[in-house]
Amino acid sequence: MPKHYRPPGKKKEGNAAKYVTRSQAVKQLQVTLPLFRKLCIWKGIYPRDPKKKIKGNHQTYYHTKDVAFILHDPLLNKHREIRAHEKKIRKARAKKNMQRAFRLEQNKPTYNLDRQIIERYPRFIDALGDLDDALTMVHLFAALPTLQNEQIDVKRIHNSRRLSYEWQAYIARTHKLRKTFVSVKGIYYQAEVQGQKIVWVVPHSLQQVVTADVDFKVMLTFVEFYETLLAFVNFKLYHSIGVKYPPILDPRLESLAADLYALSRYIATKPEQQDKQLQGHPDESELKLAQLHHQLASNEPGALMHLVEEAEIEDDGDEETKECKSLFENMTFFLTREVPREPLLFVISAFGGKVSWEGDGAPFGESDPSISHQIVDRPTQNHMFLSREYIQPQWVFDSVNARIILPTEDYVVGRIPPPHLSPFVDNEAEGYIPDYAQKIKQLQAAARKQVLPVPAVGNEDQDDIQDPLLEGIADRVEANKAAERKQKMLSLERQYHEELKMELEGVSHSGPKQPSTNENVESRDQEQTDVVDDEAEDMSKSLMSRKKRGLYESIVIHNQRKKAKIKKLESRKQKLEKNRK
Repeated sequence: MPKHYRPPGKKKEGNAAKYVTRSQAVKQLQVTLPLFRKLCIWKGIYPRDPKKKIKGNHQTYYHTKDVAFILHDPLLNKHREIRAHEKKIRKARAKKNMQRAFRLEQNKPTYNLDRQIIERYPRFIDALGDLDDALTMVHLFAALPTLQNEQIDVKRIHNSRRLSYEWQAYIARTHKLRKTFVSVKGIYYQAEVQGQKIVWVVPHSLQQVVTADVDFKVMLTFVEFYETLLAFVNFKLYHSIGVKYPPILDPRLESLAADLYALSRYIATKPEQQDKQLQGHPDESELKLAQLHHQLASNEPGALMHLVEEAEIEDDGDEETKECKSLFENMTFFLTREVPREPLLFVISAFGGKVSWEGDGAPFGESDPSISHQIVDRPTQNHMFLSREYIQPQWVFDSVNARIILPTEDYVVGRIPPPHLSPFVDNEAEGYIPDYAQKIKQLQAAARKQVLPVPAVGNEDQDDIQDPLLEGIADRVEANKAAERKQKMLSLERQYHEELKMELEGVSHSGPKQPSTNENVESRDQEQTDVVDDEAEDMSKSLMSRKKRGLYESIVIHNQRKKAKIKKLESRKQKLEKNRK
């Protein structure tokens, strides 16, 4: 027998050794399929798509190293202990030993996901870069009703709401909010924390209905992981500004559903006072009473302006943070009851403004003489103060996106406001700039005392082009101009030859007929140049490789779709102008 002889079937090679199916992985780990899904979500393991599928195309494949990664995790043994403990509880209940069953339920083993957070995010920057989905999911569960149901635990909703308020309090305190956009799905926010741009969506403050059609099992698994991640991030961010975490809220304010207000008061206090609050922790009865009041559906988010007024920031950061901090400086806003309070309190406070509202726990009332802007969303008002401006809520979001105080004439109550433009869209790259975007650009230039560049006039800095892409564009423009000059010369030459031919044949040609002859010549020349361009394009495509040809065709299709979109927008604009006239 040769030395390196290997019997067939003793050792696998290739994809058969690298990948296993989901059923094989579950059998190897000796777990149930729901637990396997949970472990994959927590560990960040996703199915693979091997080129050669050994067991067929209908199977789901995982890498053997990923399965081994789950196998050696302590969380797997912890869930086995939990499963064994549940068997003991069921056995005690079957024997009607309720005392033992109750004692076992009280001593049920628990687990946490701290190890998974450290493994997946070894650096804090990595956690911030992966915070978009976490914030969106946590804010979604925070908006759900706190009703006793079997699908979602009430504690999960309370924890999500607390984490979302803590995140908003930090963003408002440090003035890290950059962009906002109100859409049908919800309100989009963008914040910049330690150089990382984080975008999340917050649902509208409407009564949510938990339906039975949605499977919340997978979503609850993600939420459990995202809550742990967000708690770690909040802990790090709060300690970076010298605030202890987690904060202890006032039960009285919590019972009024003024969580953000209580949280802001805690952050605004000094560390010595925070130690006193920690020592004087409320008893269990007060906390239970606050939790019972907390289950009531309410949209009283509390005030964040104490967070901005009393807290001291050691370092304002970059120039953009200073600009955001001073946007609504020396401005006082009052929100009426029909206005969505929570997003406006968050946005105005993040940009340096003072806010109050109509309801319990408000810092000042509607008759306060320091109010400069009152935000309303109804056509008529019972009484109006001449010392303040009555505007619609859209003015706040548009001013934040433009980074200037926009004129309030277009946002007066009862008037149709201008279009709410998305700050996440690059109008110049899309090829269509709305009229209101041009107006905002002019207002920004006037506010910064800048001179806008005149169209079709280049800057002096563009004379020395160093970018190869710009050099190619300049060469293409020169080539097009040379082709136009050559085409004009050819048309004139053909016209001259036709006139000589007509003179030799004795046909008289008059002046008025010359334009029609020129038009025919130009149309014929245009057709010939189009044919030549098509042939040149086909020739260049035939010389390309398959990859480059596919890339070129995708670019052409993208440009065609962009042109069609621009035409559609322009046609809509023309229709709207006709209807207004």
